[in-house]
Amino acid sequence: MKKTSLPIYLCAFVLLQLLFNANVKAQVPKLPTKWTAEAMRSSNPFPEYPRPQLVRDQWQSLNGKWDYIGGKEKMSALDPKTPLDFKGKSEQILVPYCPESVISGIERKQEINMWYRRKFEIPKDWSGKNVLVNFEAVDYQATVFVNGKKAGTHAGGYDAFSLDITTLLKGGVNELIVAAYDPNDGRTPSGKNGPRGDYTFSSGIWQSVWLEPVNKDHIKNIRLLPDLENSRLQITVDALSAEVSAVALDGKKIVAQAQGSAGKTFYLPIQNPKLWSPENPFLYDLKITLKAGNGKIIDEVSSYFGMRDVKLGKVSGVVRPLLNGKFVMQVGLLDQGYWPDGILTAPTDEALKSDIDFTKKAGFNLIRKHMKTEPKRFYYWADKMGILLWQDMPAIWYQHEDTAMVRTAFRKELKAIMDEHYNSPSIIAWVPFNENWGAFDVPEITDWVKKYDPSRLVNGNSGFNNNPGYQKAAGDPGNGDFVDTHIYVGPYGASKPDNKRAASLGEYGGVGLFVRGHMWPVENNAYAYEPTSTALTERYVLMMNQVEQLMKYKGLSVSVYTQTTDVEHEVNGLLTYDRAVEKMDVKQVSEINKIILAEGKKLNE
Repeated sequence: MKKTSLPIYLCAFVLLQLLFNANVKAQVPKLPTKWTAEAMRSSNPFPEYPRPQLVRDQWQSLNGKWDYIGGKEKMSALDPKTPLDFKGKSEQILVPYCPESVISGIERKQEINMWYRRKFEIPKDWSGKNVLVNFEAVDYQATVFVNGKKAGTHAGGYDAFSLDITTLLKGGVNELIVAAYDPNDGRTPSGKNGPRGDYTFSSGIWQSVWLEPVNKDHIKNIRLLPDLENSRLQITVDALSAEVSAVALDGKKIVAQAQGSAGKTFYLPIQNPKLWSPENPFLYDLKITLKAGNGKIIDEVSSYFGMRDVKLGKVSGVVRPLLNGKFVMQVGLLDQGYWPDGILTAPTDEALKSDIDFTKKAGFNLIRKHMKTEPKRFYYWADKMGILLWQDMPAIWYQHEDTAMVRTAFRKELKAIMDEHYNSPSIIAWVPFNENWGAFDVPEITDWVKKYDPSRLVNGNSGFNNNPGYQKAAGDPGNGDFVDTHIYVGPYGASKPDNKRAASLGEYGGVGLFVRGHMWPVENNAYAYEPTSTALTERYVLMMNQVEQLMKYKGLSVSVYTQTTDVEHEVNGLLTYDRAVEKMDVKQVSEINKIILAEGKKLNE
């Protein structure tokens, strides 16, 4: 076992000293990471630009200390008409960490009604601009007030939203109040973060909040689709003005230019494109300019794109997923994205990146992002570092109750998540449902996802062979791109391809190892256990040898091992929950993974 951080008692001691010295509420983390102390003392967590695929030069972070009032008995935060009066006693919360987390400074569960207040000033050089307030994620119902007046509302815990607050601003100090209401009742998309989920709930603001100046007419969104067959990039720009120009760059070298119209698809020719793949994750830079009829520049954004395509095809008569026309065995990890200090939010950007870095180091080429989304910078790192992603949709739990409401909320957020992450080349598959949790209209939704985004693969109901005991199984939808089973411990018993779908082992493994001093303080468990790191490593190597047999002789194309890290009571990660201990010999793990990937390539010959 390889330790990668200070001993836990020393971390806790240093953290406590920092907290007391900073004159803030001293809270002792149950299980700190090496980033916990840095996050808790930060005056501006996540100072990095939050939206790497639509970048403007001017912006202002609103992360940091906010006034906070929360609790079940507090004024209802569900679509309030007026803001809460903060003249009474309030606490301080560190945004963007949820109030359930230790980093937030609150660390309470099931607040339900959450009220946030922050003062801010508009920079003088923003004069004459419209000002947007951007929220990367607020769980679940958000109502925003500026200087006492309602600016807007949003429903959805996993997608970003923006509000134009220009008309509500005044000179000098402005007041921003956010009401967040989250009953955690399983009737909205919540994944593991729900009443039947396995882990600590989280709610409220859990991703960055920031201000941005724009002209009244500006680029609201861009949609990028690589078209390898025709050596071009398809571009659609959401804006009012008609004239748009796009420039692609390889480093500082301009490789293509094109003109188009806002709201209409146009194409940027990319001759002899450098292809994006996990082995060579090449990204082109992209600059998009919006112009008025007189040629005046109205808006300009920077972005990037990767040239790659994903589809099904037959390799020696077997249906398999193809990346850039070739079969690439997908050797992946189930990644739940939970943290002992930030719950759904990584403590820092470095921490967020570190899980991808470890996955690459261990020789995996795929992450299944399980039952949650991440900040946009996670997808940026995946794009830049080169890892394939399967993106799950967070489940609802009571799909048969209030169906007009809960099913509509699910469909709405599924579309929003797909729209928000459409441009990331790393995302190669969407997973609408997992193990029948909250499943409804599975064949229809699988078809809809495939039709809405035909450029990616769709796994309609990953692990259709598993089913929660409280509901009837939806089962195999019979469509989409994968026949997908979950086998614990496995891998034998995995699905086989049919004449139109590839075979995927969407989850397997889950073998645990206890590591004293690095476990969540509850009864810990796994699907099976090994007594030592050596034994666990040997068992993993054995399972991957079995995966190789399934790949060569049974048509298996994807294997997703459970899981990247321990998560609360689960001790079946390759890393401990605090990311401090590598529980297997990562060199051996990487070696066997790379052998399987190499054997997969040979199937193309």
